[in-house]
Amino acid sequence: MPLHKIILDCDPGHDDAMAILLALGNPNIELVAVTTVVGNQTLEKVTHNARAILEFAGAKQIPIAAGCTRPLVRAIQNAAEVHGISGLDGTNLPEPTIPLDKRHAVDLIIDTIKANPPKTITLVPIGGLTNIALAVRKAPEITELVKEVVLMGGGYHTGNRSAVSEFNIAIDPEAAHIVFNEKWPLTMVGLDLTHQARPDDRIMAEIAALKTPISEFVVRSLNYYTAGYRQRSGRSDHAPVHDPCAVAYLIDPSIIDTQKAPVNIELQGALTTGMTVTDFRSQATTDCHTQVATKLDNPKLWAMFIDSLKRLDK
Repeated sequence: MPLHKIILDCDPGHDDAMAILLALGNPNIELVAVTTVVGNQTLEKVTHNARAILEFAGAKQIPIAAGCTRPLVRAIQNAAEVHGISGLDGTNLPEPTIPLDKRHAVDLIIDTIKANPPKTITLVPIGGLTNIALAVRKAPEITELVKEVVLMGGGYHTGNRSAVSEFNIAIDPEAAHIVFNEKWPLTMVGLDLTHQARPDDRIMAEIAALKTPISEFVVRSLNYYTAGYRQRSGRSDHAPVHDPCAVAYLIDPSIIDTQKAPVNIELQGALTTGMTVTDFRSQATTDCHTQVATKLDNPKLWAMFIDSLKRLDK
């Protein structure tokens, strides 16, 4: 039996695609629903991409619902400079036929949590937090029903949208403020951790050597992602692949070190809006419901990912 039933809330996105494949291919994960939110691209585009990935991976049975088209308060931002006009530039997945669930993503999230025994559903948001914030505002009782929240976003020292804010938090900081301040167990898998999640030439060659349609998609996707990263950063290494880290933590927590610390979201700073303010003072961890990821076993992450790719192609 899978150890974790998860709802993956996402905005595919090349690294979102890798997170979906990791979840689908690992026997410790049951992906019970996929929901989409505006982020890396428009809601229409990321929802199309999520449908295409699920269908391509042979997972047409998983419910998928489209969510919020914009942040709670702020103007829409996207990451076209990273993921391209389609959100998955550099790839050529077949046009999906998988239908969307007729419910709004917020309602699918609430309904799924309530349809399962308490403390059995884990929320894994790997995009902006708009859907999750609205779900907990519409149905506050889910705070007590959810097992935990493991999200990709933020960073206790590192930003990418600004010097101190990470994209998923910065695009809807008000939603993040709601999610981080609910009293459910929450793990922030932020940039300080995910910047350690880089393939290398050997890992890419190992993926390519699988010679399957899914592995070919992964190689094309990560090659595009890394080429853009190198052009923007001037670096020569491979791009960090952020989103799979949140799923990997659930599969095997031993690959990621964590530290208890209160986290809150800056909403008003002229230079710091969207910052995940993390308090590492030892006295601040009493009765703390949040923790942050600090150190990754990168070889183990990629071994886990490649194992999922092999399982998906059996």
